[in-house]
Amino acid sequence: MFNIDTLAIFYLISASLFILGLKGLTHPSTARRGNYFAMIGMVIAIAATLVSPAVQNYSLIIAGLALGAVIGIVIAMKIDMKAMPQLVAAFHSLVGLTAVLVAIGTYTEHAAAGHIGGITLVELGVGAFIGAVTFTGSLIAFGKLQGIMSGNPIVFKGQHMLNLALGIASLLLVIQFYQQGGLMPLLLITAIALALGFLLIIPIGGADMPVVVSMLNSYSGWAAAATGFTLGNHALIVTGALVGFSGAILSFIMCRAMNRSFISVILGGFGGEDDEGSEAAQAANQGVKSAAVEDLAFMIENASKVIVIPGYGMAVAQAQHALKELTEILDEKEIEIKFAIHPVAGRMPGHMNVLLAEADIPYDHVAEMEDINPEFATADVALVVGANDVTNPAAKTDKSSPIYGMPILDVEKARYVFVIKRSMRPGYSGIDNLLYYRDNCSMVFGDAKEVCESLTNELKNS
Repeated sequence: MFNIDTLAIFYLISASLFILGLKGLTHPSTARRGNYFAMIGMVIAIAATLVSPAVQNYSLIIAGLALGAVIGIVIAMKIDMKAMPQLVAAFHSLVGLTAVLVAIGTYTEHAAAGHIGGITLVELGVGAFIGAVTFTGSLIAFGKLQGIMSGNPIVFKGQHMLNLALGIASLLLVIQFYQQGGLMPLLLITAIALALGFLLIIPIGGADMPVVVSMLNSYSGWAAAATGFTLGNHALIVTGALVGFSGAILSFIMCRAMNRSFISVILGGFGGEDDEGSEAAQAANQGVKSAAVEDLAFMIENASKVIVIPGYGMAVAQAQHALKELTEILDEKEIEIKFAIHPVAGRMPGHMNVLLAEADIPYDHVAEMEDINPEFATADVALVVGANDVTNPAAKTDKSSPIYGMPILDVEKARYVFVIKRSMRPGYSGIDNLLYYRDNCSMVFGDAKEVCESLTNELKNS
């Protein structure tokens, strides 16, 4: 007979598979296997929960599973890879909303029964708070990533003091809720947390969005863990803790890659417009050199080593498959080609790795920033495909720049630099890129996919 001990065993198996899944996601070559482990673990956890003695009615559960499956399949089939970061943010918001609804629903159910323990009240209050912050924070992140809202920080006087006051008010309400119970304190906790989630994310600039997505991933994990405590579900507690800790660790790694503290990112204010007196603003008046695709093809044809730097512009144009063809051509011509990946390139961690893997670009051609930076000095051509902030020398030279101190790819050290870009508009951080004004840099204006396809045709015919 299926009992609590049997359920615990299945939950242990699923948790082990989740851990193996996270382990697999640490490298592109094992990421697919990691996803399979995680999916199998989730299937086991759901199946074990459905056959447990605690489940008495399946009608609403089956309806929810069917509806969720249909929506999930449709989204997965239609989603564009460049929209993946905002999709992740949207899914995080659903996790947060679920935590809020579970907390409120559990309280009303237990209150009707006549008794709720103090520990349960604390769990409900904390769960509602984390869930509400995750919900509105994720919606703001989605809006910024989708372009519905400006990527620049939205700040106002006294913003940090207001956030502090709201945080203290929430803590006092949780204490009151623990001592006295009552639906009104719980609703007030939720309302304040909804406002706090909004206020915490709006001052964060576009350049920090990869960290925000990772941070909200951590929040959603803690919201899930809080829900697990509320429902007494061990699998949900373990799963939420895994997501919470892994998201927090990833956020720390991302902040370290950007050479800024986690607190400075949370408090916001990074990613605004340039100061008119900055070095970048002065360079904007000097003009840039442009080149034709034929010029780029000639330089690559006569190169011995080419390093490609992919960015969000490559994702928008879906140029990764054209770059795959370029890789094959250069391999045939015995010209060394590598892809340089910055930790925060794109709009979420690992964005570029996923796109290159989708195009079946060999893993041995892909290198992380720490490994590839020493090689730029020996590269004949550095080809920047839609990347901006991660190649900006202002991070090293312009102390007035908001990205000063952020580690970048040393693209400027290559013999020749070619940048494929639609226009001279600044990157997502909203600041000008000093790379474009260097003597060894030329701009190739146009859609990244079209330019790369034209480039491969030129090389084929050469």
